[in-house]
Amino acid sequence: MAATAPCGSGAEETGSEAAAGKPGGTSFQRKGPRAGGLDRGGSRLVSIAGTRPSVRNGQLLVSTGLPALDQLLGGGLAVGTVLLIEEDKYDIYSPLLFKYFLAEGIISGHTLLVASAKEDPADILQELPAPLLDNHCKKEFDEDSCNDKTPESNIEMKIAWRYQLLPKMQAGPVSSSRFGHYYDVSKRIPQELIEASKWYGFFLPEKLSSSLPAEPCYLTHGYLKLLQFIQSIIYEDGFDGTNPQKKQKNILRIGIQNLGSPLWGDDICCTENCDNNHNLTKFLYVLRGLLRNSLSACIITVPSHLIQNKAVIARVANLSDTVVGLESFMGSEKETNPLYKDYHGLIHIRKIPRLNNLTGDISDVKDLAFKLKRKLFTIELELKKERKDFIMPSVTPSE
Repeated sequence: MAATAPCGSGAEETGSEAAAGKPGGTSFQRKGPRAGGLDRGGSRLVSIAGTRPSVRNGQLLVSTGLPALDQLLGGGLAVGTVLLIEEDKYDIYSPLLFKYFLAEGIISGHTLLVASAKEDPADILQELPAPLLDNHCKKEFDEDSCNDKTPESNIEMKIAWRYQLLPKMQAGPVSSSRFGHYYDVSKRIPQELIEASKWYGFFLPEKLSSSLPAEPCYLTHGYLKLLQFIQSIIYEDGFDGTNPQKKQKNILRIGIQNLGSPLWGDDICCTENCDNNHNLTKFLYVLRGLLRNSLSACIITVPSHLIQNKAVIARVANLSDTVVGLESFMGSEKETNPLYKDYHGLIHIRKIPRLNNLTGDISDVKDLAFKLKRKLFTIELELKKERKDFIMPSVTPSE
């Protein structure tokens, strides 16, 4: 299922391989481009719209659609990796991060692959937030801040922290050439942008056949169908690193919704000791192998609060490159706690990838809260003390 031609712009690979046996060099040369975006010589990054190299390790990054989250993750989401979103209890805020990621792909001209067992991918795209004009973004942000002003709150401290997480604003209309955009959750993305983009949809009820395979399989039927679908798109559209795209380099953004829920045929949410409690971990293991050798990035939302076996949650986190948890205050004691009255929940950065290393990174900033404003979803510093006693840290979050 695909829409019309892609709207993204990219640049052809211009690097050349170093000659084997060159004086002072090595005879071992890379045969093709890496999934991280290096060219054949391994010395330069491929120029692709909506991407930028990491200042830490040169890894090619894409934006999550939420600039504040990009900075908390070290500049963005690395190409070839999996971002796991642990859904909040009532699944209110995790769909926002999911849609931000997809909306950023459309604005950047990337190809989308949307998979769901609950909603039709075409309906999900219709609900994506609209991009904000850069010269209006700061205005909208300030308006939302003013709406929250209370006599006892220290607005100056809150705004100072928020602006540490915001990149510099640029005048002019929204453009796919910049990295990371802001979105208005009160409006929907223009229909012409969706029609001009290239996307693929995987709706599980449409993929399931009445005659299920009789032979035993190491995965549920839904997981197996999805892996085959993703593999075919990666190979046929040239996102595979061993079969470079001939015309223009582009990124495949994969979004998988509510993975692990009973809708996918998985029973890990129904009982603690199920017979097929390894289906999800096997799926992630195979998926990571596909992503590592392709110009693609994936976001997955998982109802971790419904998974009975905690060991399964730990294995799922280990098989993911980046793990972000959302904790909503709705229905909890924190909802009535005066210390949390300005926020809607907490965001936990549980795991950040340290690529080309054996161990994972740990976020330096952990006390984070989020709030859904009239138009913006913001990530702020969680104030654990009285505001009058709170001292703003002097160190800004590093990119």
